[in-house]
Formats: sequence, C-alpha cells, structure tokens
Amino acid sequence: MKRIIYCLLTAVFLTLSSTAKEKKALDAVSVRLDNVKIERSESFLHCNFTVSLAGYKVGTDQELRLRPFIVGENGNELELPSVSVAGRSRFIHLQRLGKKTDIPGLHRYRKDMTLPYSVSVAYQPWMEQSRVELRETSSGCCAQILSEYTMPVDRLDFREIFFEAVPVFIAPTADAVKARSLSGRAFVDFPVNKTVIYPEYHDNIAELAKIKASIDSVRDNKDITITSIAIKGFASPEGSYKNNERLAKGRTEALKKYVRDMYDFRNDLIKTSYEPEDWEGLRDYVKNSDLRDREAILAVIDSDLAPDARDNRLRTAFPEQYRFLLKEVYPGLRHSDYKVDYIIRTYTDPAEIVRVMYTRPQDLTLNEFFVAARALEPGSQEYNDLFETAVRMYPDSEIANLNAAASAIIRGDLVSAERYLNKAGETPEAIYTRGNLAALQEDYPKALEQFERAAKLRIAEAPAAAEQVRALMKRKAKRK
Repeated sequence: MKRIIYCLLTAVFLTLSSTAKEKKALDAVSVRLDNVKIERSESFLHCNFTVSLAGYKVGTDQELRLRPFIVGENGNELELPSVSVAGRSRFIHLQRLGKKTDIPGLHRYRKDMTLPYSVSVAYQPWMEQSRVELRETSSGCCAQILSEYTMPVDRLDFREIFFEAVPVFIAPTADAVKARSLSGRAFVDFPVNKTVIYPEYHDNIAELAKIKASIDSVRDNKDITITSIAIKGFASPEGSYKNNERLAKGRTEALKKYVRDMYDFRNDLIKTSYEPEDWEGLRDYVKNSDLRDREAILAVIDSDLAPDARDNRLRTAFPEQYRFLLKEVYPGLRHSDYKVDYIIRTYTDPAEIVRVMYTRPQDLTLNEFFVAARALEPGSQEYNDLFETAVRMYPDSEIANLNAAASAIIRGDLVSAERYLNKAGETPEAIYTRGNLAALQEDYPKALEQFERAAKLRIAEAPAAAEQVRALMKRKAKRK
C-alpha cells in the first residue's frame, strides 16, 4: 500500500514539475551506436553494433529500453531482441519482484557504459529493401513514460548489383595566379552642374554604401590582396558635350577622392576614366522599349551627327518621347561603374579548402576543389559537396562537369550524372564515364561501345569494364 501511495505521489510530482535530476537525465536525446554492421549471408541477416551511453544518464528510478526493428518498405517489420538499462533502484526493484527474467537483456546502469549487441535472424525476401531502426523508451517510477525516440540505424539494400562502376577523374591544371574581380554600378547624385559629393544628398548614402560593401567584401579577407580599383563615370546626353565632359570627369575624380579617403588607399591604386555622355546606355534602353518611333530614334542615336547635334535632333524631332527620356531614363545614365581587381592566395590544406568551400567557394580554383576531394572518402558528404560546388562555380568547365558526373555515379545519382555528362565534352574520360552511366542504366550495348572506344583511347579502366559488360550480356541472354 505504501508503495502504491509513493508511486502516485511521485507521478503527480513529475507531472507538475520535473525534478532537475530527471531533466538532466533526459538532456541526452539518444544513445550512440558504434561499429554498426548489418550483413546478409545466404539464409540469415546478421545485426551487430555497440550501444554507447557516454553522456547519457539513467536516473536511479529510471529504465531505458532499446528495441531494434527491421522495417520493410511494404509495411512488414520484425522486432529483434531488446536491451534494457535500469538505474540502481529500478534494477533492484525489478529483481525483488522477480521480473528479471521477464525483461530480456536487462543491465544495471553504469556511467559511460557500452553494450555489445549481436543477433542473427532468418532472412526474408521483404528485407531486400528495408531499414533497421532503434526505438528507445525512457520510463520513470511507476513505468511513467518520460521520452520516446526512434533512431535510424541503417538502410538495407540487398538487390543484385549488375555493374560495378569504377569512375575516373581529371585533375585540373593549377592556376599560376588567382586573379579575380568584382564590379558594380552606383548612382551617386550631384546637384545640377556640381562635382562635389554630398553623402546625404538624395539616395547617396545607399549608393555610396554599395561601393563600400563591394570593397569591404574582399578587403576584410586576410587571404585577399586588392591590386586595383577602377572607377568610370558617365553623364547623360542632355546639354552641351563640353559641360558634360567637365561633369563626368570632375564627378569621377570626386568619387575617387571619397573612396581613397575612406580607406586611406594609396593614390595610384585607384584608376579613373569617364564617358562624357552615355549614348550606349540610351541606345540599349530605346532598343528594348516600346517607344513610338523607336526605329527613327535609334537611327538618330546611331547617326554620325556630333553629340550636341544628335541631342538637339532628338529634342526637336521627337519632343514627346524626349520629355519622357529626359525624366525617366536620363537620370539612370548618370552613373559610376566600378571594378575591384584582387588576387587570392593559394590553398593547399584540404581541411582549409573544405572550410572555404562552405563560406567563399568563389575563392577556390578547380584544382583546389580537386586537391581537397582526393583527401576525402569517396561518396562522403564533403566529397560530394566539393564536386557539386565546383561545377556550380565553373558551370561551363568540361573538367568540372566530368568530375561532378563521376562523383554522382559514386553516390548512385544517375540523373545528375547524365546532366553533367551533357557538358563534359568528348575527352577519353568523358567517353568512359558515359559507358559507366549506360551500364548502370542497363543499356549494355551502348556501354560496351563506349568502353571499347575508351579502351582505344588508352583509358586503363576501360578493358575491365568492357569485360564486365560482356559477362552481364551473356547472363542476360541465358535468362531469356
């Protein structure tokens, strides 16, 4: 009776406010499994792993029950022998009640304990494509459920493998100097006929911030050295060419001084040029517009007339369109284009290359991606990410596409492999890789033709691949 009252009181207390002790016991969401090895022999499935409770605490009144299951894709499942770990009080209680034999695999909890698990069960056809999972249940006093969690252990696929691909890669050439550049366009506004920058004038705060952000994106990187900054200023075509030339030149010099003073750059680092009137920008707008008399306006823009005469002709011959251009288009022709040239140091450490890949992949060369990949386990997440990121950074590179296709074949992603091979060119390695893809797609005649071509082009792996395909073709013919 006393025991029942105690359990009821404990259950109420746990419901209203979990004790700090039990909360600590549940901080670890799951146990850890090591040395997982699920194998099939002719008639049996062998499951082996080690349960580690390092960092997982089982309270004195608690019990942790681990129930492995094999779960098929069609809904079939088989429960394997379970393992239970009980805290001191719970373990003694179970023994006193004489229930020790009712809980198979019962163990008393010890800090950081490990438990080897090994079982063999009869193999059944539905297990061909299935998964192994571990269902964990943590309970407290009076069998109150404290937490439940299902841990994926392994995916099983015992289907017959018809072809074993051996992908090949191409090592990219290392760049002598890693020269890069970034560019942008800012619309710094000036009062009429002025060449002095007023940072708070109109939208200048935002436009100047664009230039600063571009420079900062490389200047703050310790691996980057800025080699030059180019600024080119443009004015719009209205007004006299001579005055527009003065404005374009003066405003460009003003922006140069602003940037140089903001960073204390040496004077020769920043190079400037200017275009007195941006007729090319005007032409691009008109060409892509639906302006009335568009072709006639383009004819004036493309004519041999002097700039002032061209502007006058547009103003007098097309007054309505000119007013629209003057209001809506000409302000955008007053802009400053800038370009930051820089060089990046070479990376040789694979771990560092992986870090850079996840933060600034644009700083890596194809060769650096490849250097890191060679140091990793084929098919691992980082390995796959390296080739996928490399082809994203260099989408038109035949080498990047070939290597990405080979990586995709390793992980069984034939759809991606085919997409990359479409841009991989006609190198011997690309021909051989297309043979791998065809063989995995079970198009054996095509695969054999590709492998025989690759063998003639001296791909070392091609003859063995061709023999493998011939053997598969014979087996397929016998089945018929």
